[in-house]
Order: sequence, then structure tokens, then C-alpha cells
Amino acid sequence: MNILMASSEALPFSKTGGLADVVYALSKEIERKEKDVTMSIVSPFYGSINKAKYKFKSLYSFNVKMQWRNIPTEIMHVTYEGIDYYLVKNDGYFARNGGLYGYFDDGERFAYFSLAVLELIKRLPYEIDVVHCHDWQTGMIPCLLKERWRDDPILGKVKSMITIHNPLFKGYFGVGSLGDFYELNDSLFYSGKIRLDGQVSTLKAGIYYADKITTVSPTHAYELKTPDGSKGLWYDLILRQNDFSGVLNGMDYKEFNPQTDKLIYKNYTQKTLSEGKRENKKAFCEEFELEQGKPLFSVVSRLSDQKGLELINAMADFVVTSGGNFAIVGSGEKYAEDYYNALHMKYLHNVRVYIGYNNEMAHKCYAASDFFIMPSAFEPCGLGQMIAQRYGTLPIVRRTGGLKDSVIPYNYGINNYKDADGFGFDGYNASDAIKATANALMVYDSRPKEFERMRLNAFKVDHSWTKPSKEYLTIYRSLANRK
Repeated sequence: MNILMASSEALPFSKTGGLADVVYALSKEIERKEKDVTMSIVSPFYGSINKAKYKFKSLYSFNVKMQWRNIPTEIMHVTYEGIDYYLVKNDGYFARNGGLYGYFDDGERFAYFSLAVLELIKRLPYEIDVVHCHDWQTGMIPCLLKERWRDDPILGKVKSMITIHNPLFKGYFGVGSLGDFYELNDSLFYSGKIRLDGQVSTLKAGIYYADKITTVSPTHAYELKTPDGSKGLWYDLILRQNDFSGVLNGMDYKEFNPQTDKLIYKNYTQKTLSEGKRENKKAFCEEFELEQGKPLFSVVSRLSDQKGLELINAMADFVVTSGGNFAIVGSGEKYAEDYYNALHMKYLHNVRVYIGYNNEMAHKCYAASDFFIMPSAFEPCGLGQMIAQRYGTLPIVRRTGGLKDSVIPYNYGINNYKDADGFGFDGYNASDAIKATANALMVYDSRPKEFERMRLNAFKVDHSWTKPSKEYLTIYRSLANRK
């Protein structure tokens, strides 16, 4: 069985967020364990790729036809971690200096990429059974397979699936893009098949035409079928609910491993967990001039409203006025950056702020902290809470999306510390967030044995790609066997 991942970004060559991690890590896990499955990835050949580091080979050259355009295309190939990478090269679209996205012609750029993916499939020396698309950038591929190439001897056999990583971005474009980019009839828009909010939506197209649809956690799959949690997609996903499921992402256990991590102060194992956490916190507080002997709460995050900034602000203020230390690594909204800088100036030896992203400091935060704050407004999957658990740090999360699926919250009423591996709350309000934080402080101060057991639970939880890869394999096999 041959699976082709089609993604706008993929490690190790391009990344802006978790999408790149998922595409790479899932492919690597399946390629490593399943001898009868071949995983390959197709992604743009961006100008930012380190061309000297990897031995790329020019594999194919052809033109991609977009209405009146004949666009020269080169397919660069390299094998990495056993995975064949096919990178679509056109410098006019992808060799730009301003990042991967955010250009006025993004619609045209990724329409071209989608068409190039299909031209590549025709030329590969083996048949592709399933093309696995990701987010709006590749959402038109399932539509093109069924509308333009359903009778093609090669493409007509290919099954498709799409994974929704971030439903906020739907790939909105004018109706004229159908003919101009894809040579498709406007009737697809007027029939409603790819229309959303009065515009063409490439994500909607993927939802309508893909043979299977997934998102990155079971709870987020449920939320996407509700008016309040769907970001406008609930009706379309309810229509496809028999082909729609949520698979919780895994995480990279090689990069985030307290036993071997070279960025933290002291490595530790399950047997040395308490000692290792204590020494990492002591060294962190020394380096960043925080008071010793206090519980340490941390945040490593983009500072965006999606991440629950107003709740983080309330929780941070509560922590430092209740005898704790607070550290944050991130950048984003100016008002949030200003708030944390002001908090640091007010509590010089209880607050540490790093505006930007510092990988070494992030790793040190995960290893040194007692608690990790993540009260997202919505979170399709989330990675920070999993990394925190990997380092024996207890996450405090709002129970939404993947945060609900990956954290077992402590419940004072039933005293479930033998199973709990974090703290949680449901309502998106400061009161509930502070109550959860106060609960964490109470356990830390008054129930040290329960705290240590919960820390061990977090350390032992399995967030590897083993289980998710098996769930994806089941979907792939069901599609490959479908006539």
C-alpha cells in the first residue's frame, strides 16, 4: 500500500506550526513499523530550505497548466528517515523571503501546488493508493480527483482523505478562481458543493469530496459538529459524519526526552524523577533569578487569543500573589507582551519573561516547572500539554479539544490522584481558571504524596505515535480496499 502525504509544510524542510510535525512524525512511524506500507511526502520546495545540507536530486520536469498559464515545474527528490520527499519547485511561487504564507496570491500558489501533486502522481513509478491531504492548501485535490480526473486510468483509482488541523483557515476565494485556477465549472459553487459563507472554500471542497475526513483529536471532532465549536463547518461535517473521525496526535519522543535532552540542566528517568525535577527547578531559578523553594508555573506558547490570553493573565497574577513563581516563553499580541513585562517589573524575583521563542529556555521550562498553564479558548489537539507530561510537569488545561483527550484532571471530590495527570476546568472564564490553579497549589502545598503520584502518572503517560499511527493505518487500509 502506497500513501502520499500532500502538505504545505513538512519537517525537516519547512515548518510554521504543528502541521509539519504531524506529517513527518506520522509518516516516519508508519514507514518504520509497517513493511507493507510505503509513505511519501509532497510539499513545496521553499527558498528557505537548506539546499547544501540535503542531497536533492531533480527527478521530473514538466509544465503545470492553469487555464492560460503553463508553469515550469521541477520535482526535487530526497530520502530522509526512510521517507521519499517530493518537493515541488517553482521559484516564482515558493522562493520568497517573507515566510511560507500570507501573500496576496496564496490561492494561486496552492492551486498550482495541488495541480502539481496530481501531475506528480501520474509520473511516479508506483501507484498511489491514498493521497492524504492537510488543511485548506490541499483541499481541492479530492475535488479535482472526482471532478476532473475521475476517468483517468491512474488518478481515477486514487482515494483521498483530508485532515483538518486548524478550522479557522478555510481557503476562501472568489468564484472566478474555479475556472481560472482549476478549469472547473462555476456550477460547483452554485450547487453549494464548495461554497461557504458566499465564497469558494477549498477546505469545504475537501470536506465534501474526500473519501475520509479526520481531525486531530476525538473531542475536536465532536466540537466541529456543533454550531458553537465548528468555526462554521458543523453542517457540512454532520452531512459527512459517517466518514469523519478524530485521531489524537502523538508527539516526538526523540526530541522531547528528559533522559537524553541536552538542553536541560540535568537528565532524569522515572526512578530519579523527583530528584531530577528538583535539581532542574533549582538551576532554573538560579539562572533566571527567581526565588527558590516556590512552585513554578510556566507557559510556552504563541501569545494569541486562541491560547486563552485573558485566562493566562488571571492565572499568572494569581500565582505570583499566592506564593508561586511564573515563567513564560512566547510572542504575539502586543498587549499580552506588555502585560507580562509589566508583571515582571512588579515581581522581579517571581516572574521571568522571554518575548520570542527560545528553544533552550522552552526545554528548561518543561523540565523545571511543577505546572504548565494551557487554558486555550479552543485547541484542536495541542502539543504543549503532552510535552509537559513527558517531563513530569502537570498541565492545567481548559477541557477543550485535544486538551480534554490528553489530560486526566485531578478531582478533589473523588480524590483520583492515582489516575490523574493534570488539572482541568471547563468554563472559559477567569473564575474557573483560578479555581483550577488554586487546586493545583493546594495539592502541591498540602498533599505532597498525591502530587508526586500525579507527577509520576504524567511522566508515564504514552503520547507516542504508536496508537495514532494504527488508527490512521486502519483508515488507509479501508480506503485502499475500497473499489
